[in-house]
Amino acid sequence: MKPTVGENIFQVFLVIIISLLCIVTIYPFIHIASVSLSSPSEAMRFGFHLYPKEIDLTAWKQVLSQKKIWIGFGNSAFRTVVGTGLTLFVMALCAYPLSRKYLPHRSFYTMIILFTMFFGGGIIPTYLLIKDLYLMNSLWVYIVPGLIPTFSMLVLRNFFMSIPVELEECSKIDGANDIRILFQIVLPLSKPVLATLALWTAVGHWNSWFDAVLYISDQDKQVLQFFLREIVITNADAETFGRSVVGNIKYEPGIKAATVIFAILPILIVYPFLQKYFVKGTMIGSLKG
Repeated sequence: MKPTVGENIFQVFLVIIISLLCIVTIYPFIHIASVSLSSPSEAMRFGFHLYPKEIDLTAWKQVLSQKKIWIGFGNSAFRTVVGTGLTLFVMALCAYPLSRKYLPHRSFYTMIILFTMFFGGGIIPTYLLIKDLYLMNSLWVYIVPGLIPTFSMLVLRNFFMSIPVELEECSKIDGANDIRILFQIVLPLSKPVLATLALWTAVGHWNSWFDAVLYISDQDKQVLQFFLREIVITNADAETFGRSVVGNIKYEPGIKAATVIFAILPILIVYPFLQKYFVKGTMIGSLKG
């Protein structure tokens, strides 16, 4: 059917709104990238930065030459890769039995886990618990406390519930046990939701810094986002008194911008490989409750 005038107007209005949202979303990245590639004088210029008038890699050279930046990068990479892998593994072991109707008291266990989404002990009790578990100043403090994100686990459980039970029954007739069914049948069919949850978990690990402030005192175990915060925020106050928090250089806008781009680049590189699974995994995992 031929669209009406009102429908055409709505489509034009929709395109305009989406275009404006895209510009508002993309421009900050363009601005920061342009500042990081500009000369110090150009980087300090007030106003819009759509492209560098003259490419200057001085800021990037100073950022990449700092040892602490690479230490933070390595620690962030460790917590992201290991944390994401262990989280997916443990979530699968937890979500699969909760998705089976024959599990005794399944609803009770689910409610107990759901309770943790809304109520927590707070910063001080959590700090005392971490201390009693001997996780203070350890790289494992980045991974163990948040090993099972409740919301992600429930999404994975709902996805498992959407898999036909007949597949499991046929496998059991052929002699397969629950472990084999999970790893050879259920998980291969769950690639969309696993990719989605992996992206959520990886972004959370990569961007996290508050746990590093609370539980880590050794500078060699700090994550990249901690040093980014020191450069972009804390160092701004420190320079007022003539000192620098990280390294011995003065952090001009170009260096701060280069550090920000360096910190977000790995996730921007990984995202396109998981993007095709993202919408599908999110929608399917939310169909059944």
